[in-house]
Amino acid sequence: MAELGRLKKNDTTEIVVQMTEFRGSVGIDIREYVTSERYTGWSKNGIRIPVDIWQDFREILNRADPTKKQ
Repeated sequence: MAELGRLKKNDTTEIVVQMTEFRGSVGIDIREYVTSERYTGWSKNGIRIPVDIWQDFREILNRADPTKKQ
């Protein structure tokens, strides 16, 4: 559906966040995209968060701040 953003993980890998539709269900995909001499394309690494649990997932991420001591 729509790419929301990319983060560079290292020299050959980006983390790509997309809003997608799969089998009639909308969700957020967080996947790795690899660009190298041997392979260019999506890796098997990633996760899809269905839209119906997206708010719960965001709340967990908001609590996960590695710059703060737990």
